Amino acid sequence: MNRRLTTLAVIGLLSAGAVGPAAAQQQGVTDSEIVVGDILPLTGPPALLGVAHNLGVKVAVAEVNAAGGINGRRVRLISEDDGYVPSRTVQGVRKLINSDKVFALTSISGTAQSQAAMPLIQQSGIPAMAPITTYEGLYKPLIKNVFAVGYDMADAVTELVSRMAERYPGKKWALVSQDDEYGENVRQGFDRAVKEKKLQVVSTQIYKKGQSDFSSEMLKVKQSGAEALMAGGVLGENVTMAKELERIGHKIPTGVTYVSRVPASAKMMGSAAENVYTIDYVYLESEPEAKGFTEKLAKHLSQEELARVNRYTFTGYASTRALFDAIGRCGKALTWNCTIAELNKVKGLETGAMTPVTFTPTNHLAAPKLFLLKADPAGATYKVVK
Repeated sequence: MNRRLTTLAVIGLLSAGAVGPAAAQQQGVTDSEIVVGDILPLTGPPALLGVAHNLGVKVAVAEVNAAGGINGRRVRLISEDDGYVPSRTVQGVRKLINSDKVFALTSISGTAQSQAAMPLIQQSGIPAMAPITTYEGLYKPLIKNVFAVGYDMADAVTELVSRMAERYPGKKWALVSQDDEYGENVRQGFDRAVKEKKLQVVSTQIYKKGQSDFSSEMLKVKQSGAEALMAGGVLGENVTMAKELERIGHKIPTGVTYVSRVPASAKMMGSAAENVYTIDYVYLESEPEAKGFTEKLAKHLSQEELARVNRYTFTGYASTRALFDAIGRCGKALTWNCTIAELNKVKGLETGAMTPVTFTPTNHLAAPKLFLLKADPAGATYKVVK
């Protein structure tokens, strides 16, 4: 960088209220380009969410580039596949930051994966968006450079079970959850709803991550006399639980977390999805609110890519739009500090993909408005419960 550009960068930093040395914070930026990266599962079963999410990021990139870039700079995306394996997440993040020298991370992988990579991300100071998982450790205590786009999982489970309890009062409840951090979030949210709504719980079980046979667990649910279930799996586990309940003749109202709200899960459940509920902040593809965004998808994605779109495409786009909005407000003197400062000012950002995104200097969780959904077996999708 020549002396004149360095001077301009310093002036830009001061005008934006940023602090610290400019040169060290302009990694991934040239006069004509901004390089961003994402780390997520692009292979294996979790690719159902990872690929879809990556498509949303790609649409956001294609959109800004079609409009001439951000303040004249085109955006280039480098994607790393972690296969949903924490050690690979750490390796991928290290590569993106140290070798590829990206300016920002548009996406971080799942809960366990984010936990493993967070020390590296936090120490680096790189602006990082976390829209795939919103486990508490991302924002409590607040991490200066990390911004979670979504809803706290425990809070979402509390809301889901509470709303289901209102629709089905007086029911006996069961909980089946996973033996990891994700499962702990589900249990915390469920326990909170139980206390608030004074629910009767007749069965609680914890299964091993990766388990595929739930015949024993569902039999215990039936034998306990449970009349409603919180199924705390991720994707395939919830499908298997719902189908097993149908097989043993015990179809009861079942709640699943919003991570399961993808067309593929509803399709795989088939008729077993008749009484399956979830809660979400991401617009349904069929809802009027999403019309503009679905048109963008059709414009920027191939037919093959469109077939892989789900709710994670929406979150990938919304999160990246929030990042690009902040980058754009930094002008030509683009730095990490300025981007982080501008992310702190994002308020009520409408992306057309989900309810509005807001951050503050003391809150880095964009907790949007939630709405209750019920699976629609006939349409292999979900519908808003009015």
